[in-house]
Amino acid sequence: MRKFLNDPKAFVPEFLEGIALASGGTLKYEPKYNLIYRADMPKKDRVSIIQGSGSGHEPAHTMIVGPGMLDAACPGDVFAGPPVEFVTETSKLMDTPAGVLFIVNNYTGDRTAWEMAKELCEAEGQKIGYLLVNDDVAVKDSTWTVGRRGVAGNFFVIKAAGAMAEKGGSLEECVRVGEKVISQVRTMGIALSSCTPPVRGTPLFEIADGEMEVGIGIHGEPGRERRKMGTATEIVDVLLNVIVPDLPFKSGDEVALMVNGLGGTPISELYLLYGIAHKKLAAQGIKVFRSYVGEYCTSLEMAGAHISLLKVDAELKSLLLAPAEVAVRVF
Repeated sequence: MRKFLNDPKAFVPEFLEGIALASGGTLKYEPKYNLIYRADMPKKDRVSIIQGSGSGHEPAHTMIVGPGMLDAACPGDVFAGPPVEFVTETSKLMDTPAGVLFIVNNYTGDRTAWEMAKELCEAEGQKIGYLLVNDDVAVKDSTWTVGRRGVAGNFFVIKAAGAMAEKGGSLEECVRVGEKVISQVRTMGIALSSCTPPVRGTPLFEIADGEMEVGIGIHGEPGRERRKMGTATEIVDVLLNVIVPDLPFKSGDEVALMVNGLGGTPISELYLLYGIAHKKLAAQGIKVFRSYVGEYCTSLEMAGAHISLLKVDAELKSLLLAPAEVAVRVF
């Protein structure tokens, strides 16, 4: 296992501490609950937005805490949903009369923790909103979930709801725009290699040279099929041929187009995929309003990529373009 590690069991708290230290004081870290949160939150007149899935998907979710995005994140261990206590304590810390919004990816462990926490928090008088992200069109049910999985499209849900909260929208308005994004975003991924969780110490699955897993899940769950490696153009075709008809996206639509790296794919290859996808969408009369290329939701060091399409209207365009800032910057 070639990783920068001390004790594998300390991997998550150590990198979370690093995030907080790198933030210049804009973020705080509570190690007892794996909690990263904005130092200037909560605010009594503003909805708080929180999320927490398994670790190993960075920058989701701990590295996208900041104005216009998440207000707090409480991840579990690598590829494991957070304990209920992490969620309830995060919700209490971020509590405000305006309410707290839970954004949850559709995985069994995540849903169990967040839905139980919602009941507990509401029983104590908290006002809780709930969004379930399920953008992955690869499979309906998988090893980890019932229904479609929540993957890279989660970013768009956070961005829209965060922008609405930042401009003073109510909890109901934040839920409404989040549900609007969920209804209009579709994603599918492909993997060229496996990944190795630190505590496990061995790859999650085996994939032979010259093969690719079509429709891979972000925890290494099987996709639609294992097939021979194709060209970049063939891979984009495989993904778009499932994504585009699912909504369906059609001529005249405007979209946000994301090519998300899974952790081990060079940025140059992601832009290569983006260029192919952009041209293929244009040939179908689908206009790209805004592009997103990089790592938004990874799977440790897995080589692979997602393509996500979000159909946009005037409201979603405005929310996507609204200012946002995260403490951990690239430049």
